[in-house]
Amino acid sequence: MNTKKAEYTRLIKAEAKRIGFMSCGISQAGFLEEEAPRLENWLKKNMNGEMRYMENHFDKRLDPRLLVPGAKSVVSLLLNYFPEEQQREDSFKISKYAYGTDYHFVIKDKLKEFLEYIRENIGEVDGRAFVDSAPVLDKAWAAKSGLGWVGKHSNLLTKQVGSFYFIAELIIDLDLEYDTPVTDHCGSCTACIDACPTQAIVDPYIVDGSKCISYYTIELKNEIPDYAQDKMDDWMFGCDVCQDVCPWNRFSKPHSEPLFNPKPQILENSKKEWRELTQELFSEIFRKSPVKRTKYSGLVRNIEFLDNKQ
Repeated sequence: MNTKKAEYTRLIKAEAKRIGFMSCGISQAGFLEEEAPRLENWLKKNMNGEMRYMENHFDKRLDPRLLVPGAKSVVSLLLNYFPEEQQREDSFKISKYAYGTDYHFVIKDKLKEFLEYIRENIGEVDGRAFVDSAPVLDKAWAAKSGLGWVGKHSNLLTKQVGSFYFIAELIIDLDLEYDTPVTDHCGSCTACIDACPTQAIVDPYIVDGSKCISYYTIELKNEIPDYAQDKMDDWMFGCDVCQDVCPWNRFSKPHSEPLFNPKPQILENSKKEWRELTQELFSEIFRKSPVKRTKYSGLVRNIEFLDNKQ
């Protein structure tokens, strides 16, 4: 039986690489004991702000067997999105993950292909694919399966490649060989804590989501609080500060996924051009983009807020 397990594990990891995933780690599906009190505490302190969906499906978030009956393995996958080129200096900034096509579309297609491959080559395997659109604690599973450690900025970090990648998973009812977690390599470094413009990293490894610039510019539907007025650092969608200053991201290499390549305007537009953005241009530049999440009205609100800073 073990030879089968080893063979299936090898097949799955080789196929993940072929499809274009940066890395693949596997852990046994079960209850995330360490995460339970952390999540409960975080929610109790309202660090989710208006992200009420974080309060839903508490049990499912902690146990994938409730999402996929009979689940035995969580196959965690990383997909690089670090861009070759970045926006010009005098621009309102967009988080690098949102330069190209919405990752949900890109990764869902890859995962569908992946699951089909598993079924064709291994047999009747039941499972589901997830890309941060379901109650799955992606970072916890990726860390459990040895793909990296969760850094002080609460993102997954990997020695060789830093943190500019998406995390996705297949939860399947197949017994496989399991990987083991890696050690934490943040050491005494506090670069991300010191650099956060809104002091959202309230303690090492704890981010108050309701103070994060990404939250203000994407999730928050009401007005951005005055408190943040001079702290937004010109970010109009998302924020990369804690990742940009992380020493491990010196090792980030550009992705090789054509769908993540940005429209020219994203790199070339100056502040002046963003201020003149129309609904039509917004729809054209951000077609199939994660930026659509904030809608035209949200992006305009963010730009106006940045312009009003004292």
